Amino acid sequence: MAEIRYLTDEQARRDIIEAGRRLYQKGFVAANDGNISARVSETEIWCTPSGVSKGFMSEDMLVKLDMSGNVLDGAMRPSSEIKMHLAIYRAAPHICGVVHAHPPVSAMFAAAGQPLDAALLQEAVVSLGVIPLAPFAIPGSEELAEGVAPLAREYNGALLEHHGAVAWGRDVMQALFRMESIEYCATVAMYARMAGLWRPMTKAQIDALLTLRPLWGVAGGGIPRGRDGD
Repeated sequence: MAEIRYLTDEQARRDIIEAGRRLYQKGFVAANDGNISARVSETEIWCTPSGVSKGFMSEDMLVKLDMSGNVLDGAMRPSSEIKMHLAIYRAAPHICGVVHAHPPVSAMFAAAGQPLDAALLQEAVVSLGVIPLAPFAIPGSEELAEGVAPLAREYNGALLEHHGAVAWGRDVMQALFRMESIEYCATVAMYARMAGLWRPMTKAQIDALLTLRPLWGVAGGGIPRGRDGD
């Protein structure tokens, strides 16, 4: 496993603000939806506050917590989804950024109970892989955290049934880019189904693409489903 490089407090706060702005501008969140966090040490994270639009945050709104959820810095309440973030970090210590949002097409698949597991796009097979479906759970609950955390060990993100999507990575910006990729793949899958042109790759094509993962520095992601269901 690659060496973990934590962001400084200052960079983590800047990245969280920038990620929130991009999520809002892209329409991935509405009103006060979504939450973002960054791990800055083995025992500390920064996260977005509760009840604030992610497109209009300032650094003084962010909250610093320990891995038990105790507030270390900041005057506002942390995100109501903080249990999910902490569970992801505990399950996969190499993860240092988590982004949760409600991108419309991804949310549609989540509402339909459908994972994004078909091999449709080459780059997605290599760098994103399978986006599984975490089972229905109440937002902010221990059940949601417990349903998502095991997925962080193998995959790069997940759909949350009847809820939205969550992505993670080595830092906040990688988690954000993966969220963008999840929504792009969901959109392509939607159009392919609408056009009646559903045509995943063959197993041989998938296997060939998977050999690129070590070259691209990708670890994990699962194996997308091929044309024959393999």
